[in-house]
Amino acid sequence: VGECGGSRHGPRGCCRAAMAVLLETSIGDLVIDLKVDEAPVACTNFLKLCKIKYYNNCLFHTVQKDYIAIAGDPLNTGKGGTSVYGKLPGGEARRFFKDEISQRLKHNVKGTVAMANDKPDENGSQFYITLQETVEQLDGQHTIFGTLAEGVEILDKMNSTMVDENDAPYQMIRIWHTEVLDDPLPDPDGLASLIPAKSPEPIRDEAFKRIEGEADEEELQERMAATLAKSQATTLELLHDLPDADIAPPDADLFIAKLNPVTQDGDLELIFSRFGPIKSCEIVRDWKTGDSLQYAFITFENVKDCERAYFKMHDCVIDDRRIFVNFSQSVAKLWNRWRTGSRVKVTPEDLMDSKGKGGKGKGGGKRGGKGF
Repeated sequence: VGECGGSRHGPRGCCRAAMAVLLETSIGDLVIDLKVDEAPVACTNFLKLCKIKYYNNCLFHTVQKDYIAIAGDPLNTGKGGTSVYGKLPGGEARRFFKDEISQRLKHNVKGTVAMANDKPDENGSQFYITLQETVEQLDGQHTIFGTLAEGVEILDKMNSTMVDENDAPYQMIRIWHTEVLDDPLPDPDGLASLIPAKSPEPIRDEAFKRIEGEADEEELQERMAATLAKSQATTLELLHDLPDADIAPPDADLFIAKLNPVTQDGDLELIFSRFGPIKSCEIVRDWKTGDSLQYAFITFENVKDCERAYFKMHDCVIDDRRIFVNFSQSVAKLWNRWRTGSRVKVTPEDLMDSKGKGGKGKGGGKRGGKGF
């Protein structure tokens, strides 16, 4: 305890009192400070569930890039879980508790922690953590009860994990252990009978989920690549650029974005050609000025080389810029329209951020546990 009476030291060494919980996960530790004044019932629920080790070995079953990560369901399906009040003797009818939505609390900080629920006033055990600074479309819809105090680098690692078509991570991210760092709240009657004598043994998963039994790493990468292609096609359908998300895309095309304006076609082709022969490499330019629009299309001669280039080059630095790489699908349609001056209002940023914004993407403000 610090000399000012605080229970824990902050990131700059200052003491501060805070009800807090440590989540030890399979990829690192997260410390969550709780907002008991604004959400006393939700905070009590979270603290006491941690105390009875309810969250131990739960997965982050849903991770939506640049949006949220959801955990807290012992079934790991997004449909299970109960509040601590429902776990107490005779409390079966109290599986859920009501919302505590404060107009003062917003989703304006990476690491905002809130209840994940399908319907108003149906809060159980599931919660989510935001993976970007602002997720304003969720404001006023879910009970915010905490913020991340330590472990932002763990959130970044979580945000970059590969997921399947249901947003379930290929690399299992599991809560191994929970530790209540500060809890002055009284325990509800009957809670003591639910506290285990010792914590459950953590489940040590394989690095990646096995796919269809005995998939090797190459097959896993192929499945992940196919999932990314499907996701990109769905995004384009939402932007009205595909008649159907199941249209067959060009398998050997890559879409490169966030380029430095000084990067030239020849430089880009030279870098990517180390993965295999390239049919074409063209940086898209403004049809009037000739200035780089900071994204490009590369067509490989075969699919394997294209996939290797994706896995190796995404998030790499070229000319002091960290680039974005994805499978291009029919984004070439946008390129052709832009080059000829036809109607195109979709920008590369729209393609990359559509999952995390409002509208029909995953950030559309719909309530819910899995995929809200």
